[in-house]
Amino acid sequence: MKLYRCLLYLCIACSLAGCERAMHDMYSQPKYKPGSPSSLFADDKAARKPPEGTLPIATGERAGPSSGRLGRVDAAPAPASSGASPYPVTLALLQRGRNRYDIYCAGCHGLAGEGNGMIVQRGFPRPLSYLDDRLLRATDAALAHAISDGYGVMYPFGDRVDAHDRWAIVAYIRALQLSQRAPVEHLAPQDLKALGEGAR
Repeated sequence: MKLYRCLLYLCIACSLAGCERAMHDMYSQPKYKPGSPSSLFADDKAARKPPEGTLPIATGERAGPSSGRLGRVDAAPAPASSGASPYPVTLALLQRGRNRYDIYCAGCHGLAGEGNGMIVQRGFPRPLSYLDDRLLRATDAALAHAISDGYGVMYPFGDRVDAHDRWAIVAYIRALQLSQRAPVEHLAPQDLKALGEGAR
């Protein structure tokens, strides 16, 4: 019985050693690394020219395993601009911005933009209120960039919110900011009357 037990332990040890060998095979897979030569192609290089219209999103040695989150590069330098939205602010743009904001942003930022959304109420880090001076002074382009690429613990939404919708969300954020700090002298008489009735 003792000999049987020793043989069993020996078999288990050998099989575990075999698993470790298989794992090392997974770590060092046969693949071409950047700059490697290859006899498969006429120019003896493994790297191929990307198809027309592709955009680079990552460079360097760490780009491969990071899915492009490290070493991101812009495909072309951004044109110098005032940071303002390229779309005219219309009611349709604001309605689209509110719709997209409610879907993608309100969970963390809250419906009024105060940084108290349902996800925050369940323990997620609280984002800045849109009434914070830093966000009031931020350009529209900076807000659109944060939506696209993320900021701090905020997840990047560039792969699910297209450029037009990002600018629509920015326009709606500006409307939220204005709605909570509009100067009284800029309000129309019917708005002042509605505010007076609401205070009663």
